[in-house]
Amino acid sequence: MKTSVNKARVFVKAKFKSEGSVLAETVQARGLGFETRLELESEEPKEKIAAVVRNAENGCYVLQSILNPVPVERQFTLNGAAFDPEGSRKKKD
Repeated sequence: MKTSVNKARVFVKAKFKSEGSVLAETVQARGLGFETRLELESEEPKEKIAAVVRNAENGCYVLQSILNPVPVERQFTLNGAAFDPEGSRKKKD
């Protein structure tokens, strides 16, 4: 975009939570949210910098995956064979 930026600083804060017990197989982790702050210094017009910021955010795979969740396909193998961790729970006495 041929836009001059003299200085850029990005701050990211992620909040996570975990509850339960690993031994009891009740552990549950989750994300609580993210905060970002972008500090820019530039002599360019505000509109031109705004376009750069919009393009950067719209082109960021991680940010877009968080803002617009996507399906996750999971596969497991054990010793070369397909494996289902959910179907292989230890039976409680």
